[in-house]
Amino acid sequence: MHKFKIVDRKDDQFGLQFLYNSEVMVWSESYKQKASAKNCMESIKKNAPDAPVADLSKDEDAEGYHFEIVKSKNGQYYVRFIASNGETMMISETYADKRNALNCVQSIKKNAPGAPLED
Repeated sequence: MHKFKIVDRKDDQFGLQFLYNSEVMVWSESYKQKASAKNCMESIKKNAPDAPVADLSKDEDAEGYHFEIVKSKNGQYYVRFIASNGETMMISETYADKRNALNCVQSIKKNAPGAPLED
Protein backbone atom coordinates (compact mmCIF):
# COMPACT_ATOMS: atom_id res chain seq x y z
CA MET A 1 0.00 0.00 0.00
CA HIS A 2 1.24 3.48 -0.87
CA LYS A 3 0.98 6.24 1.71
CA PHE A 4 2.37 9.56 2.77
CA LYS A 5 3.90 9.91 6.21
CA ILE A 6 4.86 13.02 8.15
CA VAL A 7 7.95 12.37 10.25
CA ASP A 8 9.61 14.31 13.03
CA ARG A 9 13.05 15.66 12.26
CA LYS A 10 15.66 17.35 14.42
CA ASP A 11 15.21 20.90 15.68
CA ASP A 12 11.41 20.49 15.95
CA GLN A 13 11.01 20.22 12.17
CA PHE A 14 8.94 17.89 9.99
CA GLY A 15 9.49 15.93 6.81
CA LEU A 16 7.25 14.18 4.33
CA GLN A 17 7.84 10.68 2.99
CA PHE A 18 6.05 8.71 0.28
CA LEU A 19 6.18 4.99 1.01
CA TYR A 20 5.28 1.69 -0.58
CA ASN A 21 4.57 -0.71 2.28
CA SER A 22 7.38 0.25 4.67
CA GLU A 23 9.90 1.30 1.98
CA VAL A 24 10.53 5.04 1.64
CA MET A 25 10.42 5.90 -2.06
CA VAL A 26 10.96 9.68 -1.83
CA TRP A 27 11.33 12.24 0.94
CA SER A 28 11.09 16.00 1.33
CA GLU A 29 13.24 18.69 2.82
CA SER A 30 12.62 19.67 6.44
CA TYR A 31 9.85 22.09 7.27
CA LYS A 32 9.41 24.22 10.38
CA GLN A 33 5.66 23.60 10.43
CA LYS A 34 3.69 20.41 9.96
CA ALA A 35 1.25 22.36 7.77
CA SER A 36 4.05 22.95 5.26
CA ALA A 37 4.67 19.19 5.00
CA LYS A 38 0.93 18.70 4.38
CA ASN A 39 1.01 21.41 1.70
CA CYS A 40 3.89 19.54 0.02
CA MET A 41 1.78 16.37 0.00
CA GLU A 42 -1.24 18.15 -1.48
CA SER A 43 0.92 19.67 -4.20
CA ILE A 44 2.34 16.26 -5.12
CA LYS A 45 -1.12 14.69 -5.20
CA LYS A 46 -2.33 17.46 -7.51
CA ASN A 47 0.69 17.99 -9.77
CA ALA A 48 2.60 14.70 -10.00
CA PRO A 49 0.17 12.69 -12.16
CA ASP A 50 0.54 14.95 -15.22
CA ALA A 51 4.09 16.14 -14.56
CA PRO A 52 6.59 15.59 -17.39
CA VAL A 53 9.82 13.70 -16.83
CA ALA A 54 13.17 15.22 -17.79
CA ASP A 55 16.12 12.84 -18.05
CA LEU A 56 19.03 15.09 -17.12
CA SER A 57 21.50 12.38 -18.18
CA LYS A 58 20.20 13.02 -21.72
CA ASP A 59 20.23 16.81 -21.29
CA GLU A 60 16.42 16.93 -21.32
CA ASP A 61 14.64 19.81 -19.64
CA ALA A 62 11.14 20.53 -18.37
CA GLU A 63 9.29 23.51 -16.95
CA GLY A 64 6.64 23.82 -14.28
CA TYR A 65 6.10 20.91 -11.95
CA HIS A 66 8.19 18.02 -13.22
CA PHE A 67 10.25 14.97 -12.37
CA GLU A 68 13.96 14.79 -13.05
CA ILE A 69 16.04 11.65 -13.52
CA VAL A 70 19.52 12.56 -12.29
CA LYS A 71 22.74 10.62 -12.73
CA SER A 72 24.82 10.75 -9.55
CA LYS A 73 28.60 10.97 -9.30
CA ASN A 74 28.83 7.22 -8.70
CA GLY A 75 26.91 6.44 -11.92
CA GLN A 76 23.60 5.60 -10.25
CA TYR A 77 20.28 7.39 -10.80
CA TYR A 78 17.81 9.14 -8.55
CA VAL A 79 14.53 11.01 -8.89
CA ARG A 80 13.68 14.59 -7.96
CA PHE A 81 10.22 16.14 -8.04
CA ILE A 82 10.56 19.84 -8.82
CA ALA A 83 8.02 22.57 -8.07
CA SER A 84 7.04 25.22 -10.59
CA ASN A 85 9.37 27.68 -8.83
CA GLY A 86 12.37 25.37 -9.38
CA GLU A 87 12.59 24.13 -5.79
CA THR A 88 13.17 20.43 -5.16
CA MET A 89 10.17 19.06 -3.29
CA MET A 90 11.08 15.36 -3.05
CA ILE A 91 14.13 13.19 -3.74
CA SER A 92 14.63 9.43 -3.96
CA GLU A 93 17.30 6.94 -3.07
CA THR A 94 19.78 6.04 -5.80
CA TYR A 95 19.23 3.15 -8.20
CA ALA A 96 21.88 1.22 -10.13
CA ASP A 97 19.48 0.88 -13.08
CA LYS A 98 17.77 3.93 -14.60
CA ARG A 99 14.66 1.81 -15.22
CA ASN A 100 14.13 1.58 -11.46
CA ALA A 101 14.23 5.37 -11.18
CA LEU A 102 11.66 5.59 -13.98
CA ASN A 103 9.51 2.98 -12.18
CA CYS A 104 9.66 5.16 -9.07
CA VAL A 105 8.32 8.11 -11.07
CA GLN A 106 5.49 6.03 -12.56
CA SER A 107 4.52 4.72 -9.14
CA ILE A 108 4.32 8.24 -7.71
CA LYS A 109 2.29 9.47 -10.69
CA LYS A 110 -0.16 6.59 -10.35
CA ASN A 111 -0.43 6.15 -6.59
CA ALA A 112 0.18 9.52 -4.93
CA PRO A 113 -3.22 11.08 -5.71
CA GLY A 114 -5.14 8.46 -3.70
CA ALA A 115 -2.53 7.77 -1.03
CA PRO A 116 -3.60 8.33 2.55
CA LEU A 117 -1.63 10.37 5.08
CA GLU A 118 -0.16 8.75 8.17
CA ASP A 119 0.56 11.50 10.64
